[in-house]
Amino acid sequence: MDLARAFNVKAGQSLAFIGAGGKTSAMFALAHALKARVILTTTTHLGVWQAELAEKHHVIQNFQDIAAFDLSSADIHLITGPRGSDDRLSALKGDLLEALRERSSKDGIPLLIEADGARQRPLKAPAEYEPVIPTWIDRVVVVAGLAGVGEPLTDVVVHRPDRFAAITGRTLGAKIQVEDLLCVLGSAQGGLKGIPESAQRVLFLNQADDLRMMALGGRIARQLLGQYHQIMVASLQQEGIQGPVFSVHSKTAGVVLAAGGSERLGAPKQLLSWQGKPFIRKVVENGLEAGLSPLVVVTGAAQEAVAIAVDGLPVILVHNDEWETGQASSMRAGLSALSSEVDSALFLLSDQPQISVNLISQLIERYAQNRIPITAPLVDGQHSNPVLFAQETFEALMKVSGDRGGRAVFNQFSVDWLTWVDWRSGLDVDKLGDEGRLMDAYFPDRSPE
Repeated sequence: MDLARAFNVKAGQSLAFIGAGGKTSAMFALAHALKARVILTTTTHLGVWQAELAEKHHVIQNFQDIAAFDLSSADIHLITGPRGSDDRLSALKGDLLEALRERSSKDGIPLLIEADGARQRPLKAPAEYEPVIPTWIDRVVVVAGLAGVGEPLTDVVVHRPDRFAAITGRTLGAKIQVEDLLCVLGSAQGGLKGIPESAQRVLFLNQADDLRMMALGGRIARQLLGQYHQIMVASLQQEGIQGPVFSVHSKTAGVVLAAGGSERLGAPKQLLSWQGKPFIRKVVENGLEAGLSPLVVVTGAAQEAVAIAVDGLPVILVHNDEWETGQASSMRAGLSALSSEVDSALFLLSDQPQISVNLISQLIERYAQNRIPITAPLVDGQHSNPVLFAQETFEALMKVSGDRGGRAVFNQFSVDWLTWVDWRSGLDVDKLGDEGRLMDAYFPDRSPE
């Protein structure tokens, strides 16, 4: 996918780029991909030659300059202090940078800031005074070059190799291992150093220039998702057919709708038995194994029994007092329990214990690759469950009412259909006889009860 879609920058947002392995390239590439007005600046310095990458360069020395320069054109505006004797463009200091941020926010223009230096090395470990990130920044993009893995730990590959060695315990000259990169990127002395608590953390794994590096990026992403809100695997040099970003990994929450009263069935379907466990427990276990986090269970009827059935599992129990009004109220209750950091949510039904870990994982991976607002299975040409919804759909989902579910918003967003060949995944239990059909489909040799 292209950088604009991957980053999804909002009007007036501020992003700081730190790290190594293509930091400046990523910042300028994103600016070009936005195809709109954008402001670039630095808290450290830029080479004079880098001004040529922007369409307009403004040198600012006082507050009057910030108020006066023209931002009406849809250009990339690079704003720096004056050129120094070392042929480097200086940074805006303190109040001037704050004033620039206020103007960009007021005018709804994205502000991209280079806040670190790496001397064009693939990897780095920051010095005590690095990085220089404003406290008000919205997002911090930590860039790392995958090309450094397998190379010797020297100053040719790593900026500040002694600090890198101190964090990892690796000796200078030894080959850099994947574990070393995980250690540095996940460390408060490494990749996470200096990031304000309020800022969203994004890891940009650059130089995934072949299939091996793409797989390596995916492996790193899965292990570091707890420390970053989003992790992108990309190649600014060897772009794929769809663009430079191959996948964007983020937390997908799970919402299990388990509030129904099962009137047509005559018994709580959430508590029916599947392989010796209640339906609801098996649904939750599969969601957790697939990596859904957090996982919310919405209860209604049979509230206490459902809570007992999932006892000991790391779930958030939310009771829906309005469960009798239909599924939409449970959907809203589940979404309301999620924090703003949740990037997407996958809805599971409590009467589908057969939904496999593999299907859930495939939906999550498909969303990471395409970032389309809705991702859903297509079974024998029919829409099926479970369905993954990106955060941008949440507002629309909160407006659904009655007994309608998430499909009520399908006509408002693009849908990415994942072809799934196992027709049994579409079965559910609503009325008498459904449980038997479900069991016969999966356990045809079972003894009749």
